[in-house]
Order: sequence, then structure tokens, then C-alpha cells
Amino acid sequence: MSLAGLQQMKREGKKIVAVVAWDYQIAQIADRAGVDLVSVGDSVGVNLWGRQEGEISLDEMLIVCKAVRRGVKRALLSCDLPEKENPDAAVRLLREGGADMVKLLASPETVRAVVRSGVPVFAEFHGDNATPENLVKQAKHLEQAGASLLDFRHSGPEAGAAVAKAVSIPVLGGLGGGPWLDGRIRMVHAAIGYAASNLNSEIENYANVAQVTLKAIAAYAEDVRAGRHLKGQRPA
Repeated sequence: MSLAGLQQMKREGKKIVAVVAWDYQIAQIADRAGVDLVSVGDSVGVNLWGRQEGEISLDEMLIVCKAVRRGVKRALLSCDLPEKENPDAAVRLLREGGADMVKLLASPETVRAVVRSGVPVFAEFHGDNATPENLVKQAKHLEQAGASLLDFRHSGPEAGAAVAKAVSIPVLGGLGGGPWLDGRIRMVHAAIGYAASNLNSEIENYANVAQVTLKAIAAYAEDVRAGRHLKGQRPA
């Protein structure tokens, strides 16, 4: 997959499938499932490491990006640029981390600076408390600054459809996105119900890995305590 390929999908009306992944194993599975874009999110700090939002460094993002890169062979790979980092950091995510582009929440000026350094940009912007007309303007400014892809969060059907029609680059949606955009992006761990919060959750996911994992670990513990051979392991 390539940026040109994603743009061709938009022109042909084909929906783009994107996921957020943070490790080698999930990256392999997502790539094999045929997703078009894998995004390495700085959300790893909150969702996988139990950290506060924004508490992640460039060096940590490089470690995660490299791991996901090893698992992704077909899909395009994006990596979040930590807040307050500069274009030199974006270059490192490509050269050292193996990313194809960087994702950032920033002004058109920042997008322009990163693009000038030779790094394609996946630009994020939010639809909270803004009119469809203003959101279309924001999207056009980001496109004119050189963004190759947009993540329009909390878009809504009216503004989302207007933005997707107004720009020539693909518009994906994370939180609050919908079928009115050119595609969707979602954390793999959210889609499969991986988090501990899914143990008692009524939210419908495509799976509930948390409950399956709980049962599997409990069964493993029972076998160990009973002195039985373990499932999936050949007796010595």
C-alpha cells in the first residue's frame, strides 16, 4: 500500500481501513487481515502502559514504531509524533522507526514545516464546537499545507460529508467518525475488547479478548495447581 494507493481508493469510492497498533504480534495479525493503514499511536502510553496522556517520549515512540514495522509488510505505516517535537524528530521516525509518514495534531504551519523536511503528514483535527463551514476551511488549510491524509475526529454526518467532499486527500475518522468519511481508524485493542475494562463491559465489540484471556489464565492456573499437563504444551 502507498499514499497514492489510498488516494486512488478515495477517487474510486473504496473505504480505507485503518487500525492503531502498538506491538509486533498485533501488527502481523492486522497486516494479514488486510488493513490498508496501521497507525502507531502515542495512545500506547495510556492504554498499554498505564501512563498519563502526553507522557511519552520520542525514543519510546521509536521503540514501538520499530516493533510494529517488523510486523507490517503490506499496509502503510504511520507513527504519531509526540507533542512539542520538531521536524527533525519526524525525520527520525521515518529513518530510524521505519514509518512511512507521521501523524500529528497541529497547525497548518507545523504541517508545512514537517512536509518541507521530506516527511508525509497524517494530520489530525477535531470537529468539536465548530460549524461545518469552519471545519471545511480547516481541512482545506491542512491540505494546502501539504497533509497527505486527514484524521477528522468527532466529525458527524453533516460536517464529515462536507469535508470529505471538499478535499482531494482521504479523510478518515477515529472517535466519532462514520461511514460518511473515506474510511475509519480504530485501536485494535478496542475492536477486539482487549482492555481489562471489557471484563464487565456491555459495549459491543467484534470480540471480547479480555473475557477469553481471563478464562484461559484461570484454566491454566487450575491445571498447574492440580498437577496436570498444560494445554498446548507437549509433555516432556
